[in-house]
Amino acid sequence: MRYLLILVFFGAVSSAFSQTRVVAECTVTYAIKVNNEDAFDKDALALLKQSVKTVYIKGNHSRSDLISPSFSQSFIYNKATGDAAILREIGANKFLTKMNAVEWAKQNDKFSDLTIQYTDERKVILGYDCKKAIIQLKDGSTFSVFYAANIVPSVKEFEYQFKEIPGFVLEYEARDGYTQKIIYTATKINLNPVPGGRFDIPTTGYRLLNQ
Repeated sequence: MRYLLILVFFGAVSSAFSQTRVVAECTVTYAIKVNNEDAFDKDALALLKQSVKTVYIKGNHSRSDLISPSFSQSFIYNKATGDAAILREIGANKFLTKMNAVEWAKQNDKFSDLTIQYTDERKVILGYDCKKAIIQLKDGSTFSVFYAANIVPSVKEFEYQFKEIPGFVLEYEARDGYTQKIIYTATKINLNPVPGGRFDIPTTGYRLLNQ
């Protein structure tokens, strides 16, 4: 009987330590690099090295900002409604595109019907033990992600292709539109509250574009 109680106790402790925690409030900063600098346009590479991506999550809301010296782009997404907005600034020009849930899904159609292969490869990012997964899109292209399995963002769709990943993606690959892979790696996680105004969609100062 005593042996059984010990097993139950240690089983409960193990379960408590292995539980996944949902992160509903955070700011994550990602550094950007390319896998083959010699094959990349020098001017574009210089701009890329000066660029930073920041992801904000608060409850059902997420915002992803990509800031570079020549332009900025933000994706604002509401998980509760499925609505999204894209903000773009190029010089003095500001553009806004609003999308409902159907339009947002269409915008990300290339990520539908993807498959995920989980591997045994791991690495530590910001103190989190991260597992590697390989995502294959329906066009046959692949890219890898490293995710922390013990924390999960309340809005996985801060990148639409991550919505089926069972953890918080702290490193991932993306294409530059041609052949080069760009690598985003988390360099800082701040768990302090995010101001709600960060997710407000501007009503003035932007030229409204149709989807």
